[in-house]
This record gives sequence, structure tokens and C-alpha cells, in this order.
Amino acid sequence: MKTLIKLLIFSIISMCVFNQNIHASEKIKIGLIVPLSGDNFLIGERIIKSIRMALNKIDDKKIEIIPRDTRSNPIDALRVSKELYKDGVRIIIGPVFNESNKYLDDLKDVTFLSFTNKLIDNPSNVISAGVNAISQVQTIKKFNNQNNLSKSIFLIPKSNFKREIEVAIKKTNIKHKELFYYDREPTKLTKQIEDITKYQLRKNNLKYEIKRLEKLSFKDKEKKIQNLMKKDTLGNIDFDSVIIADFDENLKSVATSLLYTDISSKRISYITLNQWFDESLLKESSLHPIYFPSINKKNYESFMNDFKNTYGINGDQLSFLSYDLFGLVYFLIYENDFKISKNIFYKKNKFKGKIGIFEINKNIITHQLNFYSVEDNQFKKIF
Repeated sequence: MKTLIKLLIFSIISMCVFNQNIHASEKIKIGLIVPLSGDNFLIGERIIKSIRMALNKIDDKKIEIIPRDTRSNPIDALRVSKELYKDGVRIIIGPVFNESNKYLDDLKDVTFLSFTNKLIDNPSNVISAGVNAISQVQTIKKFNNQNNLSKSIFLIPKSNFKREIEVAIKKTNIKHKELFYYDREPTKLTKQIEDITKYQLRKNNLKYEIKRLEKLSFKDKEKKIQNLMKKDTLGNIDFDSVIIADFDENLKSVATSLLYTDISSKRISYITLNQWFDESLLKESSLHPIYFPSINKKNYESFMNDFKNTYGINGDQLSFLSYDLFGLVYFLIYENDFKISKNIFYKKNKFKGKIGIFEINKNIITHQLNFYSVEDNQFKKIF
């Protein structure tokens, strides 16, 4: 009887050990849906290379990445996601383009970490992992508070990103004076900036003041008039900063229009959104300083060097983000004892990546960003 009991106990222990070994050898499959053909195939290739770098860094054999080609369209994004789902995948990194998220709510049991920075109108199972407007405006709010800037005006282009900015302003409760919406078409833009800044009124103020002084007789009259004639306008402005929600040449057009209307960056603070250290801004010295929130510049440059040294090609913003996204997924799975669950993206948590601090809460990702200025032919870190 004792021998039978011992054999039974041994069998149970052996079975437990056997099951544990099976469990330990099981792969945790993470899907990756990116463009691997067509015009955007290089984007997908860089992302795969970046995630391979992260996978090698972590060096955990339990994790398996399964890439699939979205062909940059929503129908193929759904098709390959269904294939991954049948293969047991429940977390997918991607897709890249916001349009490709369109039909993904057909797979409600799968959580997607999309590269998009748009939060509005995404399916409920799609988490935006890009540097979104809320993260950026929250960082601008910190800068404004530190510098007692409470009368900002937002200059927002009439574009499909407009609602994202509006939601970010509301969510962050940033102090501001007014919102203005402008057309990117140059001839309309110039007139709109003139109206916003009351340029003609201030120009007329100067003209009338010179005429008034010319009729008077007082000491240093000519000197006073000469000084006024060096000015473009006369009169105070009722805002202390402009937050230009735009990028690239559109940003420069708005800033140049402000300069034309005698509202220089020496007079008020020019603030904009994440410019990803666009080096063309360094050449626009007449517009300096310009302030913007962004990711960690030192880590960004370090990653780009590592990527170039590893693969012989340049990385990009999406490859940088994808490196962190894989690290984030691994961190959350690790925290959950290597069990895949929707709750890992719902519970409040933080992850320190190369971009900065990722904050996860109720299926929303925000970033704690740094803040920089463009001046003296360089990007200067403010905080």
C-alpha cells in the first residue's frame, strides 16, 4: 500500500514537472503587421529590423515575432490579422497607417498596438502608440506653467488632425486665450494671420502717431519720430505665445507670416508640436527661438547610430518607435507572468523606453516627453 502511494505521488510530481516543461517551452507569439510590399515596403523592412534588434537585446527564446504584409491597406490588414489569430496570436504590433485600422474591430479578442498618433475614432481594440497630441500638449502645458505663459493662442490648420488638437486641449486643460483655424494655402494664410494679430490696426496706429507728433512741438521731436519710423507697427498684443499645430513647410509659413506682421519670436514665444529634430529649422534663424516637445534626443541619436551600424542603412521615426513597442509588450507580458491578457493594457502602468516614459492606462498610451528649443544653430534641451 505504501509503495502504491509513493508511486502515485511520484506520478503526480512527474506529470506536474512534465506540464511545467511544456509550458516553459511554449512560444509566446506576437504578431507584426506592416507593409512589406508596394511603395511603403521600406517602412516595413526597417520596422522588422528594429524589432529584431529589440528581440536580440532581450534575448528571451519564449518570444516569437510573426510578421505579415498589410500591403498598406485595411482589407489586407484584417486578412493577415485573421491568419495570425487562427495561429494563436492575441497581441499584434501594427498596422502602420491609421487607415489600416478601419476593420480591425472584427477581431475583438486581439489587441493591436498601432503606430498611429491619432486617438479619435480608432476601434476599441486598437491602441494608438504614436506620440499623440495629448502627450505633446501636456508637455507644452508644463513649459507654459514654468514660464508663466497663460495667454497662448492656438493656431490650428484646417486639416484632419484638427480634432486631435481640440481633444488634447480639452483633456489637458491647458491655459490659453483663443483658438484660430487657418488655411494652409499661402494667400489665404497671410491674410488670416494679419487678422489674428490685428496687423492693419497696429500699422495704422503707427502712422497716426507719427502724424500726431509731427504737428506738435517738443524736445527731441525729430529723434522720437525717427525712432517710430524704424518700427513696422505700434501697439500692444493681447497674447504672450503662439502654439502652431503644424509641421515642415507649413510651420515655417505660419511663423514667417507672424514675423511679417511684426510678431517676432523675440516678442512672444513660438511653440509648436513634435518636430522630430527637423534640421531645416536650424537654418531659419530669423524665427528663433522656436520651442517644441519631443522624444529623448540623445536616445534617438544613439538608436540611429546602432541601427546604421547593424544594418548599414538609416533608421527612421517608426523604426525607433517599434523598438520601444516591442520592449513595452515584453515588459507588460513579463509583469503578467507571461500570460497574454487584455488587462495588461488596461491596468495603470509605466514603461521606460528610449522615447521616454510610456504611461499605460485603460488602453490608452501617453508619453512623458522632453522639451527643446531651436536657437543658436542647435537643438537645446529645456527639460
